[in-house]
Amino acid sequence: MEPIMIVVAFIGGLVAMAVRLPPLVGFLVSGFVLNAMGFHLTEGIQTIAELGVTLLLFTIGLKLHVRTLMRGEVWGAATLHVAASTGVLMGFLAIAKAFGVIFIRDASWQTLALLGFTLSFSSTVFVMKVLEDRGESRSLYGRVSIGVLVMQDIFAVIFLTVSTGKLPSPWALLLLLLLPGAWVLRQILDRLGHGEMQVLYGVMLALVLGYALFEHLGIKGDLGALIIGMLLAPHPQAASMSKSLFDMKELFLVGFFLSIGLAGLPSWSSVAAALVLLLCMPLCSLLYIVVFSLYRLRPRTNILATLALSNFSEFGLIVGALAVANDWLSRDWLVVLSLAVALSFTVAAPLNSLSEAVSRRIEPFLPHIDPKKLHPSDRPIEVGNAQVIIVGMGRVGAGAYERLSERYGLRVLGIDTDHERVMRLRDEGVNVVEGDAVDADFWDKLVMATSVELVMLCMPAHDTNIFALDQLKTRTFHGRIAAMVKFADHIDLLRDRGADVVHHLYEEAGQGMADDAAESMGRTIN
Repeated sequence: MEPIMIVVAFIGGLVAMAVRLPPLVGFLVSGFVLNAMGFHLTEGIQTIAELGVTLLLFTIGLKLHVRTLMRGEVWGAATLHVAASTGVLMGFLAIAKAFGVIFIRDASWQTLALLGFTLSFSSTVFVMKVLEDRGESRSLYGRVSIGVLVMQDIFAVIFLTVSTGKLPSPWALLLLLLLPGAWVLRQILDRLGHGEMQVLYGVMLALVLGYALFEHLGIKGDLGALIIGMLLAPHPQAASMSKSLFDMKELFLVGFFLSIGLAGLPSWSSVAAALVLLLCMPLCSLLYIVVFSLYRLRPRTNILATLALSNFSEFGLIVGALAVANDWLSRDWLVVLSLAVALSFTVAAPLNSLSEAVSRRIEPFLPHIDPKKLHPSDRPIEVGNAQVIIVGMGRVGAGAYERLSERYGLRVLGIDTDHERVMRLRDEGVNVVEGDAVDADFWDKLVMATSVELVMLCMPAHDTNIFALDQLKTRTFHGRIAAMVKFADHIDLLRDRGADVVHHLYEEAGQGMADDAAESMGRTIN
């Protein structure tokens, strides 16, 4: 990569930030600027772009449990949307063809069907960037969006396989051995710690065991990286590995956004055709709203997921390249599709930055759904007559629950994000519900009864407790708030944000241990 390309990309990202747009919009524009300056897509930039996408899909897999894909609002919504939008968009483009729109007027029905299918997909790269920048990849709408994207990726692999006529190698059946083999992968991760070996292990899994192995067996390598990530998702260190790879992935993705603009320099006719394709995006958005409504998601969840998915996918460029190679499309269509993808990102970025405001404006126009009929994951969380709410039912939270309920006779409700832990605690007779405190939706759905006098934040991650504390304060909770910290320098920060009691986990545990040890020696406190 030429030094000037790095400079232009940096300036583009800086300008985008200055006008309050995500840097990726600046990177996209930088690609077209570089193209106009005489630069073209090179093998090196393409490699960087592919590395970024592969690492992105691997990190998505690290956060994605298989059970998410099995939910109706994921696989059902993805299937319905692809089928319905392909037909609707094909009809829209047929109307444009009838009116003699440039590029489309000579398109065959095969071309219209191909374009309709291509435009029905949303961009995995763009959506994940938006969710990560907002810290909402674990929210309900974030999980639904990611699940839909994964299903779309699976549809894409099937399409590419059928279109090329190349079936996977018979040896691909051996990939089923990865299911029991995942135990070995997790055992290795246990022994690597949090340093450079963890990063190198993640890169090796994504690029070698994921991408290279799957490509060698005739299956799309990106899908392989996603699957390997999903096999590691249940491991406690999966989140740590994802964070370790974050900066590397972000840097490589700059190459991806540049590659879109470098793919071809647009002409006025290609710009006009891309703008016509851009008019299809509201139709896709409307279909997402209709489909998600069928699964009884709250209007807010529905709208936020729809806004995240309202863009065109880089998959369009892959399909375009395949179609050109098979003589289904002229080469000019690659430029049109590149421009349409870039324009969709440029429109979607500011919409997502204003998603809360947009949601409030649109919600009144959507049908009201009885809370009792909402999707189970989207219903209000009733606290009943609980006096104490404990958020985070790990060892500390569970210990606090037992102490408060048994010694003090208080009515306690535990909340935890781990489904298996919630089920186990319920079997033990613990009053606990499933909820994710880093999901803003959770705090919107939490119905705080007047009986609640205390909320205890017992989650292991400091940032999570900070987020929860801020959510309680913005919702004017009038009870007392207690929080747990691992490091002494976090105590004042939590107190400044409104915590009434802050417990230093290690220091006070050490003091308790010392007291017990001294008592065993027959010593008493002076």
